[in-house]
Amino acid sequence: MSTSLSLRLFCLPYSGASAMVYSRWRRHMPEWLQVRPLELPGRGMRMNEPLQSDIVRLANQLADEIAAELDRPYALFGHSLGGLLAFELAHALRSRGLPAPLALFTSATAGPSRRDVSEYAEAKTDEQLMARLRELKGTTEETLANRDLMQLMLPILRADFLLCGSFQYGEREPLAMPIHVFGGKQDSVRTDELLDWQAETSTGFSLDLFEGHHFYLIDQEAALLRHLRRYADGHLSRWRNSAARQLAQAAS
Repeated sequence: MSTSLSLRLFCLPYSGASAMVYSRWRRHMPEWLQVRPLELPGRGMRMNEPLQSDIVRLANQLADEIAAELDRPYALFGHSLGGLLAFELAHALRSRGLPAPLALFTSATAGPSRRDVSEYAEAKTDEQLMARLRELKGTTEETLANRDLMQLMLPILRADFLLCGSFQYGEREPLAMPIHVFGGKQDSVRTDELLDWQAETSTGFSLDLFEGHHFYLIDQEAALLRHLRRYADGHLSRWRNSAARQLAQAAS
């Protein structure tokens, strides 16, 4: 892949996390695949901004914020809540008439058509949040026992669960972009729920499963990034060929 043409990969974090969880990916991606973590209000460098609990409002805000960065091919990636938010972001970008992503990558999150978010409709207590973190197997007991860290993390996690609970499916035209879905074989998100993403695209779909639970992307990072690179390379090559054909037709 020529480095003269690059693809920007906007990455949306999972519940309770800063987008900087994706910063290490930069060291493992080729120069043409540019990882661009999208930080959400209330964490990381945006700690002083209020946390959001309405997923449509947040998607619209993010769409406005990245509009100026869509001057080159790009794709969206999101893990867990981030995958659902990436889906809403794709729709928000489409409603603005902005350039579409070459692909949507969702990880460890059920397709939107049948998902039940009622569990997240009301704010959870600290105890409920801690129990959920243990179920997801992505947080060590040492971290859970760190009271100061939990005081910072739990309000973010509570707001993020409400974000998920605010999701409403609605009837919308399928996205005109491929959707690539990843999941952990031992995750509580079932394969049939991952397959539900097929209904959200009019152009292409894939499903790849990895060993592991909800946070398989940590232990299986190398394998996941290989899949991401392969799909991104294919989409960027097709985009480049299409652009070349259009230029040739315009010149003829």
